[in-house]
Amino acid sequence: MSNYPVTYAQVPPVERNRLTVFFRLLILIPHALWLLLYGIAVYVAVVIAWFAIVFTGRWPLGLYDFTAGFLRLSGRVFAYGSLITDTYPPFDGGEHPEYPVRIAIAPPKATYSRAKTFFRLILAIPIYFVQYVLTLWLLLVAIAVWFCGVFAGRTSPGLMETMRMPAAFYLRANAYFFLLTEDWPPFDPGAPAAAPAAAPAPPAPPAAPAMPSS
Repeated sequence: MSNYPVTYAQVPPVERNRLTVFFRLLILIPHALWLLLYGIAVYVAVVIAWFAIVFTGRWPLGLYDFTAGFLRLSGRVFAYGSLITDTYPPFDGGEHPEYPVRIAIAPPKATYSRAKTFFRLILAIPIYFVQYVLTLWLLLVAIAVWFCGVFAGRTSPGLMETMRMPAAFYLRANAYFFLLTEDWPPFDPGAPAAAPAAAPAPPAPPAAPAMPSS
């Protein structure tokens, strides 16, 4: 489903930093505290947006960008905590296309369905249960990645690929809960596993000076 408004791509490392893998949960404490404060404000924004959409059919643009920033930030922190990447996530909710876990969120639609928004809590029940099951799967794989990272210092691309679909669904389910999209999240992650950027080509050697003509 390539046109889904929330896309996810990951570039997991093969070689692992044993130290940061071993202490991953402790390293995440500052982000956890920041997400707690940020999340309280986002829940207030989503409640305001719910009323705005139900009565006007539109997302307030400033609140949409604020909520989308939280989704990007929390998605990167979740990926780091799940050992999908070893790159420490930034504290802001910007797009950060250079980060190994890339989360893109489309701009708000011109209008939204008032009925789908009004009944969102009921419509989201099946998605919550699917997200819960897939999160358990992510936890089990993350434990395997932790052991591989600590004891072997590396993880296989195949093992990390098993995390891509659950991670994408987790992110998109949260987007649905936060009213950023009104479409149920697909199981297809939608974006292929991204490859590391190719190294820039070396500069061409300077041309030899021309010989003077006789």
